[in-house]
Amino acid sequence: MNRALVSTFARRCLHQARVPVALLAAALACMAVSAAPSSSPAVVAGPTTTASPAVSATPATGTWSHAYASYGATPKYPRGFAHFDYVNPDAPKGGTLQLQNPDRRSSFDKFNPYTIKGQSPAGLSTLMLESLAIRSGDEPGTIYGMVAEEMRVAPDKSSVTFRIHPKARFTNGDPVTAEDVKVVFQTLTGKGVAPGVRVRLAGIERATVLDDRTIRFDLKEHTDDAIFAAAGLPVFSRKWVQNNDGSPKKFDDIVQEVPIATGPYTIGEVDMPRRIEFVRDPNYWARDLGVAKGQYNFDRIVYRYYQDNAIAIEAFKAGEFDFLMEYSARRWARQHQGPKWADGRIVKDEFPNGFGMGLQSYVLNTRRPVLSDWRVRKAINLAFDFEAINVYKQYKRTNSVFANTDFAMQGMPGPGELALLEPFRSELPPEVFGPAWVPPRSDTSPNALRENLKQARALLQEAGWKVGEDGIARNAKGEPLEFEFLETGDAPGRAEAVFERNLAKIGIRLKSRLVDFSLFRKRLETYDFDMVMIKIGDFTLPEPADLKSQYGSANADIQGADNYRGVKSRAIDHVLEAMDKAQTMQQLTDAARALDRLLIFGYYQVPDLYGGSNRVSRWDRFGIPKVVPKYYTIATPSDWLQWAITAWWAKDADKNALARK
Repeated sequence: MNRALVSTFARRCLHQARVPVALLAAALACMAVSAAPSSSPAVVAGPTTTASPAVSATPATGTWSHAYASYGATPKYPRGFAHFDYVNPDAPKGGTLQLQNPDRRSSFDKFNPYTIKGQSPAGLSTLMLESLAIRSGDEPGTIYGMVAEEMRVAPDKSSVTFRIHPKARFTNGDPVTAEDVKVVFQTLTGKGVAPGVRVRLAGIERATVLDDRTIRFDLKEHTDDAIFAAAGLPVFSRKWVQNNDGSPKKFDDIVQEVPIATGPYTIGEVDMPRRIEFVRDPNYWARDLGVAKGQYNFDRIVYRYYQDNAIAIEAFKAGEFDFLMEYSARRWARQHQGPKWADGRIVKDEFPNGFGMGLQSYVLNTRRPVLSDWRVRKAINLAFDFEAINVYKQYKRTNSVFANTDFAMQGMPGPGELALLEPFRSELPPEVFGPAWVPPRSDTSPNALRENLKQARALLQEAGWKVGEDGIARNAKGEPLEFEFLETGDAPGRAEAVFERNLAKIGIRLKSRLVDFSLFRKRLETYDFDMVMIKIGDFTLPEPADLKSQYGSANADIQGADNYRGVKSRAIDHVLEAMDKAQTMQQLTDAARALDRLLIFGYYQVPDLYGGSNRVSRWDRFGIPKVVPKYYTIATPSDWLQWAITAWWAKDADKNALARK
């Protein structure tokens, strides 16, 4: 399956709200090779650190290290650090955390998260299947040894070697060996494995056992992406996937055999397909290590599965589970209220996060003749009225491909950006060399929207489209200016209604077509669409490989690739190559900002909106660390920290701890 297809679709919620989760989130969660990777909040983000500061840079390559940071950065936490800042190292153990299904999975029927058929339960990868290294929740592009005590990256990034922690144990008591890890790699790159898993590991050539505790991965792609893929390899015992004689089992026949893994929890009571309980292992091997200290505090974590959102909300109000993530602005404003909120039994929180907001936009297919002219595409942008859509004032207008980060263009182009852009000046819009893009607004004056639409009409006329007496813009051949918005899932909502109305005022006819997912996917893969809504995944550092896939000329004519916009630009290709070869953070930043200018001022899409926080209603049953991490989810399956599951604790457990003193 196409990688971007799996990772970029956005699901629509009520009216303007969009859930920043792929339509295939359930499949992703099952396939993930995890590197465990919105009332006033009770906690605030802060820079406080309990770890000793690193006084010198850890060598990025060539030597053994407890951590690895991209682009030559210095890891925040030194060797032997006590704990991450966003946990409470003295958090008491005990209590039960009750959760709903955190993604679109509404049931489960297996315990193997890496095969195609069926659904594995939420929590299994996070709570049972640890990886060689894990991402930090407060640094971009940095990993710390987990099952692997240390790692060594070759100077040319041709390989990465891991040394297994001597204390690492599977739940059956066996020590973790390099041979186990090799078998994991061979299994997850072999037959019967979900395509998303194989794609993620595709940059790794081979795994070689050097001794009982040391394994080297030779990399096809000499990139941080391949290094992080190797580090994110989940660790399970070869006994789970081999017969007693050492021969491999057929992997997709392993369905309800519980993984033999290293994580802090084991499976307790199961009522398949609706309920599963995870039980904390008091003898968990890593409980005193800095990467795990203060985490995994609940004795039991229980997931219940609900068929739809309306049922789940009522179940939450009744106390069946402990907190409710909300993605809909309308529901957040209207349904998260009542007597239990008013008297404090339920607390309404917005926790900030620092992720770069993956671009959510109306993607315009420039292969279509009607959308091939940048002036037409700019006119369409001018007709988008964000202020009329953002009814509940809970979202920000997206102003960049790299929104909410320092990689977004700022002011005039800097010297590093100009060095990349100047060779192509004659081919580019003058705007690229001017101030950063500011989205047009409709609320700056009573006539603001009218002025935007007048400018849009002028652009259409310049491009050869004249509005007739019937109000429709036509070209010299008499062809009407019309295009189709292709959508799956819910019917188009308020945003599209406002958009359609404004486009009609400048002579453009927008038609919406709702199709089932299979047809939507087929038409997307064959580029048989005019406009679709797509949400790119959130990020900490720009991923050159993904950006090349989405905007590189090489993919523009390959069906099933990711260049949905049909972008073909020498300048963009040049900047993407510079980004891929960046060796320092400054080089990466310059290339990203240059790319941002090219993509935004090319008007290949109509940027939509984003939210910079995690919205949660929660029963007042938790202790929460004082420092909010920067890169995390609350409980949604992710390569990143699931903060509530790993770092919160039960208030009752806190009282019990005090009583014991």
